[in-house]
Amino acid sequence: MLDIKLKDLRYLVAVADTRHFGRAAQRCFVSQPTLSAQLKKLESSLGVQLIERQPSNVALTDAGRQIVERARRIITACEEVGTLARTHRDPLAGTLRVALLPTIGPYLLPHVLGPIQHALPRLQLHLHEYQTAPMLEKLRAGELDLGILALPVELEGLEALELFSEPFMAALPERHRLARRASIHVSDLAEAPLLLLEEGHCLRDQALAVCSQAGAREQQDFRATSLETLRQMVAAGTGVTLLPRLATEGAYGGARGVAVVPFARPAPTRQLGAVWRKTTARRAAIEALCAIVAERGAQAVHAGSR
Repeated sequence: MLDIKLKDLRYLVAVADTRHFGRAAQRCFVSQPTLSAQLKKLESSLGVQLIERQPSNVALTDAGRQIVERARRIITACEEVGTLARTHRDPLAGTLRVALLPTIGPYLLPHVLGPIQHALPRLQLHLHEYQTAPMLEKLRAGELDLGILALPVELEGLEALELFSEPFMAALPERHRLARRASIHVSDLAEAPLLLLEEGHCLRDQALAVCSQAGAREQQDFRATSLETLRQMVAAGTGVTLLPRLATEGAYGGARGVAVVPFARPAPTRQLGAVWRKTTARRAAIEALCAIVAERGAQAVHAGSR
């Protein structure tokens, strides 16, 4: 019967992630000779080579890649055993690793962090920003507990909860012919040069889906890395874009050179939601946090529409 130690699986995963024995050893807080020797023993025990060792390159064999995939799941399951025990003692305490989209985090967090800290004082949030694909990957790998993003997404192994809907606003150069309107229709943007985020941002796909129906064309020679870059390009008069409502409020509401105009009802919206692993041991904390985000997020959107 095989006697595989959890620490050896951690060493193997660290090598897979870093592609370097020295960095893997640092990550695991052991010496490089110790890590290398333990992985040799693991290969001997399994009777198969897991790692291709070359002078300037470290790579996994086919067997190594398949075993690393399973090792990640084993490590996550073992961590969740400890988490489950702790949460039974105090389900609303401890650390919760939360990721938000870059197009959500800076604009939503000011509305929800204070209420979360007040209602859940024993819960410590570790906050991260990821685009949708890496966020879902890290959720499934057990590196995150909760993701807040735009729905729908592929939910293999995950659960989702709708939190609140957020309308889009038209961001126009202040001298644009539509800038002084009380509201506009998406069709008013027909033939307008459309500024969008770069590939990988779900907001790009959402804005493109909305505006393409009206005949707006993407400005092909420019793709922004952030909403703030989009805002500056609009101010420079190079085109128009769509911004989520929360990104047009508060500190972000008075950008010079930019006019923000709401769409007439029914306005295009995005659905914000929460995603977590079906097997999570942090369900109580996740549900408590999501209830606050849903309430405060909806309040912030409603307040901005007055």
